[in-house]
Amino acid sequence: MITVICATHRPKSQTLSVVQKYKEILQDLGQDVEMLKMDDLPEDFMVTNTFGKKTHYLEGILRDKIIDSEKLVVIAPEYNGSYPGLFKVFLDAVKPSVWKGKKIALVGVASGRAGNLRGMDHLTDVFHHLRAEVFSYKIPISGLDGLLDGNGFVADDNTVETLKKQAEEFLLY
Repeated sequence: MITVICATHRPKSQTLSVVQKYKEILQDLGQDVEMLKMDDLPEDFMVTNTFGKKTHYLEGILRDKIIDSEKLVVIAPEYNGSYPGLFKVFLDAVKPSVWKGKKIALVGVASGRAGNLRGMDHLTDVFHHLRAEVFSYKIPISGLDGLLDGNGFVADDNTVETLKKQAEEFLLY
């Protein structure tokens, strides 16, 4: 099983459009796919689920969407030159042993021109520290606003093909 993670909890995030497209691509390739959105976490997540204290709800999310997944795809928007702080808190709240040996693909998204390259580098450093394996083919998606149709779906053929190519190669990783 593969879990696609939306690394933001911002309401009506355009990142979610990329997450949904990636999930669809993996399903078309015959994969069992879970999706984890940061807004699936409990509202008081940062207060009640860090530093060793976990609710049963969070434990279920971790088991079903992280621990039981062979591979993870993290789709992270650019927040202040990096990735969302809530995702960092999530990484910090999970025992490092959970991430060890996981295979992780990264997709950065931004409305600007760099596609969150810096944020993907930061995530790579953190995941390597956690002894996870980051797939070398990282995708920066720039100008996300212009790649979506009027309904908010990823409509740019080149972007979809690039995501598909990464997904196909990641399955072989």
